Amino acid sequence: MPVKILFIGDIIGKPGRQALSRQLDRLVDRYCVDMVIANGENAAGGFGLTTDTAKELFDLGVGGLTSGNHIWDKKEQVPLVLASQRIIRPANYPEGVAGQGSMILATPGGVKVGVLNLEGRVFMKYLECPFRTADREIERLRQETPIILVDFHAEATSEKASLGWYLDGRVSAVIGTHTHVQTADERILTQGTAYMSDAGMTGSFDSVIGIGKDEAIRKFLTQLPVKFEVPKKDIRLNGVVIDIDEATGKALAIERIAVCC
Repeated sequence: MPVKILFIGDIIGKPGRQALSRQLDRLVDRYCVDMVIANGENAAGGFGLTTDTAKELFDLGVGGLTSGNHIWDKKEQVPLVLASQRIIRPANYPEGVAGQGSMILATPGGVKVGVLNLEGRVFMKYLECPFRTADREIERLRQETPIILVDFHAEATSEKASLGWYLDGRVSAVIGTHTHVQTADERILTQGTAYMSDAGMTGSFDSVIGIGKDEAIRKFLTQLPVKFEVPKKDIRLNGVVIDIDEATGKALAIERIAVCC
């Protein structure tokens, strides 16, 4: 039997958490999911993550949380959040930064799953090279399991696609996050790695990528700082289900998920 992983796109605030509360159990049953992984960097008020919010997501059935550039937004919570062995930040931050960039999780059946988080550099901060960081982290993770999922938190589709091809055959899946717009390019690359440029977001779609429409428009019109709010209407869950061969770590199937809540 293949190992089935449900990866959930960026959870945005309370509406995103409500989407999981309403839909996660049903999706796990429908797709016979063995493990749920989610990007949680925006789960607390739309920006950052807190220990209480993380616990809520874990209690709902999420096995592990990835993140990205917004994991640092709740500054007072960062040390506590990143102390968890089930929460990771991008591995290509400089040495000495709090937290870990990868983790090993286990399914209820005892199958180990490696999860690696990376952040892009195009139109983002100039961090350490995600490609070379991936080489190092994957070599270490493969000593424990051939099943490895990569959350590549990046802006540019070209950078995401390049990493997908670079890691093809060495990891089970490369799934993009950060843009909050789900792409329709899910596929299995030639050497057996599942790829999708962006898993999308889980939260209010009565919004501009999860934040209030009026505030977003005002910022573009005035170029002034704006306090963003998280809308509550038209809640949806975006993600992807990946079937992975337990012995080889190769992807067998990938299916895009978009559910109205």
